[in-house]
Amino acid sequence: MSTDDSSGTGYSTMRGRSYPSIRQFTVFLENRVGQLLEVIRRFEGTEVRIVALSINDSAECAFVRFLLSHPEEGREILERAGLAIIESDLIGVELPDGPQPLLQICTALLQAEVNIIQAYPLLVRPRGRPAVALMVDNLDMGLETLAARQFTTISEADLLIDRGGRPGAGAPR
Repeated sequence: MSTDDSSGTGYSTMRGRSYPSIRQFTVFLENRVGQLLEVIRRFEGTEVRIVALSINDSAECAFVRFLLSHPEEGREILERAGLAIIESDLIGVELPDGPQPLLQICTALLQAEVNIIQAYPLLVRPRGRPAVALMVDNLDMGLETLAARQFTTISEADLLIDRGGRPGAGAPR
């Protein structure tokens, strides 16, 4: 999605830039032993690292949600495997200091009437801070609200991991 200068965002495209959202890939798997391992092994020998993971299962199938360090390459790997995938945009947000950081984030989003649909922690700590991934019902309003309240959001560039396992390897400092 391209934007022009009148939009006020200052971003030229959503994909592959520092657009302040992160892509989630949802993969549908049969609910049987070894299915998750087969998917994870597909990233072996590549630069793609799983930076967040959530699994919801039912009797027949499982929905595995991934955030990947290199989403373009990760999507290609999943597609080549013939897996049914859904791509969604999420908000990544660092947990603020304080005794109840999730309370602060939830309160800010509630006051803006933004509903949280999914939430799970990131396995890496961009900039050394704990963070969560949030799927919300209104991405733009969620991003605006968190920015206005001085929360630090995470872009895809912050999730790049080098082969040594260091997060943020490709992110500008």
